[in-house]
Order: sequence, then structure tokens, then C-alpha cells
Amino acid sequence: MTRRALVLGGGGLAGIAWETGILTGLADAGLNVTDADLTIGTSAGSTVAAQIGSGLPLDELFRRQADPLAHNRELTPPGAGGPEFMANLAAFTAEGVDPAELRRRIGALALSTATVPESVRREVIANRLPSPAWPDRALLIVAVDATTGAPRVFGPDSGVDLVDAVAASCAVPCVWPPVTIGGARYIDGGVRSMANVDLAAGCDRAVVIAPIPDDALWEPVESCRVEILTPDERSLAAFGPDPLDPATRTPAARAGRAQGRHVAARVAEVWTLPAKVTRKKS
Repeated sequence: MTRRALVLGGGGLAGIAWETGILTGLADAGLNVTDADLTIGTSAGSTVAAQIGSGLPLDELFRRQADPLAHNRELTPPGAGGPEFMANLAAFTAEGVDPAELRRRIGALALSTATVPESVRREVIANRLPSPAWPDRALLIVAVDATTGAPRVFGPDSGVDLVDAVAASCAVPCVWPPVTIGGARYIDGGVRSMANVDLAAGCDRAVVIAPIPDDALWEPVESCRVEILTPDERSLAAFGPDPLDPATRTPAARAGRAQGRHVAARVAEVWTLPAKVTRKKS
């Protein structure tokens, strides 16, 4: 039996809007990829995965991103946290730190950085989701233990509240607070990989929507035909310099929808028809 995976990567508020736009643009062209057998969400992608699993129509999800009057309330990111995190990340990477140690160091930074209270951030995440209930489908949401650096994958059978799982996956280090679940503290799943495409292993085909690519995005997934969508020139312009800026939502959603329509025929070759293993940038 053919198993299809939809992989939704991280990319801030711009990424949420753009991914929603891509999905809507594909649907405009007659291609629905939200009926995947497995959905994998990381950071922004965890929000989109939960939203499409709620049963709310794509057109309404798109309206909530594209129409400023329909936007949910978002917090403005603190000015110092993001740049400081990126500077430290660059320094750690230059040292050649192994991935597990890199995740632990990032986690330590996140734990030591003063941010808004967890409860305030959780309320924002809850307001993003049309439903607090896990969808009746296979869904994986990725986070990272801030202390050990170990990845954690949450699903409907994990016993973890959906809002908490999404909040953990979206906990950008040094910007938003690590999320407490079962006595552990968790940070953004993008610290492991911006899309965690390898979790699609075992599927026959996958469509990956990645607002912010990283090297791991291009690593092959055994026996899986993969189509990767990354932002085109118009979409990158819509993201601007800060994808966490709430003002990016409307332009990113509209650019994503246009891009989704443009690439739909190519995506359909992987989603609906037998094809050789492909990994293309768009």
C-alpha cells in the first residue's frame, strides 16, 4: 500500500502563512496534499499540521493568514534574543561541535535566557489552533529536550496535550520560553532539523514544504520519492529580514498561494503518479 507523507518545516510566522498559502495554491490547482497518511510538523510546520488536522477548510485557514482583520494575536519577538541566539549558533557551528552537543549548548542558552512567561506564550499557541484536540490521523510533532539535547516526537498517543506539543516545537531558543512537559523542558524542533524529513522513512513518497532549508533537507530518505518546495523569489521577499515578525503573514500567505498554483503540476507527479526518486529545489 502506498503511504504518502506531508512534511512541514519551520520558518516563524512567515513560514506558517507561506505553508498555508502553498497548500491552498496546490488545492486551487486540484491537488490536495493534506490527506497524507502521515504528517510531520516542525516549529511553524507543527502549527500548520495541527490547523489542517482540525477539519477547518483550507480557504478559511488561508483567510486567517492573508486577511489582517482575521489575524490572531501574536507577540512581538524581543529584540535581543534572536540575534544573540544566531550569533551563538554561528560560533558553535564554527567550532565543529557535534550535533548532540550543539543541541545541548543551544538548550542551555534557551534555559538561561529571560523571555515571556510560559503561560503567556501558551495562550498565543492555543489561539492559533482551531481545536485543542489531536486530529484523528497520523501526526508527528518534533521538539528537542533543552537539557539533554535529545529529540522528542509527540503524537496523538503520546499523552501530551496538542497545545503543549505545538508550543514546544515552536519554542525558538532565546526568543520564546522552553516548554515544560512532564518535568522536562523542550525547545524548538528545528534545533534538530528545520524539517526532520528523515521521519518520513517508510513512506513511498513525500512532499516537503520548507520555509527555511538546511543541509539535512537534502539528505535522501530511503525508498521514498520526495518533492521539496522552498520559497521562490517572491516568497523570500515577502518573508523580509525577520520571519518572526507578525507583519509578514499577509504577504507570505499570498506569495505562497501563487507559488503553490505554479508548482502544482510538478508536485502532482510525485503525489499521484509513480516516479523516480527526486529531490528538487523550487
